[in-house]
Amino acid sequence: MESSQAASTPANGIWLGLDTCGILGSIALCRWRQGEFDLLAQTELDGRSLSSTLVGAIAELLNRASVKKPDGIVVIYGPGSFTGVRLGVAAVKGLAEAWMVPVVVVSGLELMAAKAGVSAAAQDAHRQEVFLRVAQSERMEMLAGAEELAAIEPKPDRVAVCDDKAVALLQACWPSVALVRIEPVTATDALTFCRDRIASGEVADIASLDGHYLRRSDAEIFGNPVGKQQA
Repeated sequence: MESSQAASTPANGIWLGLDTCGILGSIALCRWRQGEFDLLAQTELDGRSLSSTLVGAIAELLNRASVKKPDGIVVIYGPGSFTGVRLGVAAVKGLAEAWMVPVVVVSGLELMAAKAGVSAAAQDAHRQEVFLRVAQSERMEMLAGAEELAAIEPKPDRVAVCDDKAVALLQACWPSVALVRIEPVTATDALTFCRDRIASGEVADIASLDGHYLRRSDAEIFGNPVGKQQA
């Protein structure tokens, strides 16, 4: 998902990080200078009020650091809450176009695995399912319930987890797999992890950028057939 912005991506400069995928999200601002990471500011977000607070929180973060605009944006673009992912990606697209800055995207599951030093990660997706990253799998990242988990072979030796529901499901389905408990990933983790992508110009095409949902929205899953016929 590269664009023509790649050649001009600033490897040094101030970057905004954004994560709106969970119950608690976060935004962060860092400065990269000659490969050195300097965290300027960070703020935790309430995922339940993102639609009314996200843009204001970003503006306040920039103001606190006396930054007019960043040189680029790193966003955790899913998986997670459908509404949170959608709001975060929409905000990033709007800000990137207004500021004319590049965007680097990263999967939250990829961050979890990297943070734990393992190749697999899982987080609660509700409805007795997990969002799962398994390097050995052909699909790499997927939505998985008990049936899908049972079918995966070979199973990973260790899986990064950060919530109790994912732990419970994996322990029931994969009793022999070691679970590595970590703190939930943050916007700061995303900024740190994506340094190489920033340096290599691995940026997103803003026009086609979409969320990494792994699950359809509730409206698509539970849509009213009658309503669809009337439409």
